Amino acid sequence: MSSVDTPAASHAALMDGVYRRQRHIYDLTRKYYLLGRDRLIAGLNAPADSAVLELGCGTGRNLVRAARRFPSTHLFGLDISAQMLTSAQQSIERNGLSGRVLLAQGDATNFDTNALFGIGSFDRIFVSYSLSMIPGWERTVAAALAALCPGGSLHIVDFGRQEGLPRWFRRLLRLWLAKFQVTPRDSLRQVLESEAERSGASLYFETLYLGYASLAIMTRSVAPLTAADAPWQAGQPPVSVAGN
Repeated sequence: MSSVDTPAASHAALMDGVYRRQRHIYDLTRKYYLLGRDRLIAGLNAPADSAVLELGCGTGRNLVRAARRFPSTHLFGLDISAQMLTSAQQSIERNGLSGRVLLAQGDATNFDTNALFGIGSFDRIFVSYSLSMIPGWERTVAAALAALCPGGSLHIVDFGRQEGLPRWFRRLLRLWLAKFQVTPRDSLRQVLESEAERSGASLYFETLYLGYASLAIMTRSVAPLTAADAPWQAGQPPVSVAGN
């Protein structure tokens, strides 16, 4: 990352601070409450020889699982935290996947995959419990859709609204998550619906575990996006939809 003090650089420094020590126990502890991750991976249904990108790849846990489930895919991971990428690279090497998984440091709201990975579009992109940690997360959704091949799909799992759970549980969960810079995106469904309408993508949205989590799949239309559909590619930021 650049040494210039930008929002992305500031967020990278924040995430490095949060995970400098936590990354060593992250996978052990998160398996108890980051629910739906393996279901998301199974639902990728990645074709042979396809390119799969994870935004906010963290420790690389999901990339390793995806590599095992889809052994003929090419996998890529992007994260803003250098600390997490260190753990991810170690995990990839430990699992003998160095030749199949490529990592890069970058901002999930504004990335150039050609520059980072030498590839312009992906058959599958997934985001697992990262939108709730990304400032300007709406831009991540728009940028991910723009990076999909025609007919490709974006898969998302993250904290839901907890609408079917007791109020006390919702309140305590959110107070605890805030300690780790995590904010459930209560407007996730509305933002995805807006992006689907704008881009012509189809949307599947499911509430999991009484609203504890949300799972979404956006499939890009076979017809390529036009400049009017993706104005940020011409130097304009995507439309930001108000919400958490």
